[in-house]
Amino acid sequence: MKLTFVNVGYGEAILLECPDPGRPGGVFVMVIDGGSAEEEEYRDRASGRVPLAEYLSARGLDRVDVLVNTHVHEDHICGLLPLPGRWPPGEFWQALPRELHRSLEPLPLFPEATPSQRKFLQAMNDYRALCAGVEAGGGVLRALCAGWEARPCPGLTIRCLGPSPAGAAELAERYEDLNGEKDPGAFRQKLSALDGAMNNYSLILLLDYRGTRILLPGDTNRLGYGGIPPEDLAAHLFKVGHHGQRDGADGALLSAVRPRAAVCCASSDRRYQSAHPELLRLLRDSGAALWFSDCPRLPGLELPPHRALVFRIGAGGAFTADYE
Repeated sequence: MKLTFVNVGYGEAILLECPDPGRPGGVFVMVIDGGSAEEEEYRDRASGRVPLAEYLSARGLDRVDVLVNTHVHEDHICGLLPLPGRWPPGEFWQALPRELHRSLEPLPLFPEATPSQRKFLQAMNDYRALCAGVEAGGGVLRALCAGWEARPCPGLTIRCLGPSPAGAAELAERYEDLNGEKDPGAFRQKLSALDGAMNNYSLILLLDYRGTRILLPGDTNRLGYGGIPPEDLAAHLFKVGHHGQRDGADGALLSAVRPRAAVCCASSDRRYQSAHPELLRLLRDSGAALWFSDCPRLPGLELPPHRALVFRIGAGGAFTADYE
């Protein structure tokens, strides 16, 4: 199985390709998150960063079986918007009720919005458009929460560890409440509050490919794993949450995960103090080898420019990794 972390700068985009004789071309294809859609993110491509749709086209991808969005933030969802028109997915996995988008109205990008508010408004509008695009192409929306499980191809099991059912219900309630708020002041207050809370409503996915476990927690920070049994978090490969900012993990979490390798999706400019040196030290002290989707500027770290980080996953904890 191939697991590719595309270099989308500050953001995340993951391509999974798993052998499956029952699928066209003998491969099951899943895309998890899409990075940003802002032109500014890709103006400087010295580190190799590339928009997801451009990367998929260059790879000659002919279809997507499952599309996944871990949470509604601009750097995870907006780069997915072109996909349904070019590679209509059979299914779209996300955390909100599958019919919610039909009751939503486009949200105004009001002039006095802060940069964070503008990005979040764009993300919510793109979520609505993405759901509609998937359905227009014949795809099925699925709402995931803890306890959900799928076996989409031979040898691969995908379990959802979070959000909890209560957390998913809370997210839906807050989302609907925000979209229905008519008072401008209250709307802006609720907008910023939900934006700040959204990371810990992320889908937390545990992939098991023939005994090799991969933990993909979206932007979940160290406070977002409550209620998950520690033994469920154990993984050979760990994509650290929140782009490696300091709150992405702590010692207790890493003691539960015990990763052999960790991936940090920080941008080359280390925006928002991503790839935080203290967190990277914790990861190294845990025994994990460190890999990066982009090329964060850190003392002693010299990475080759690359469009992607590619893991080739075998059975029983076996994997290799290369920058491409």
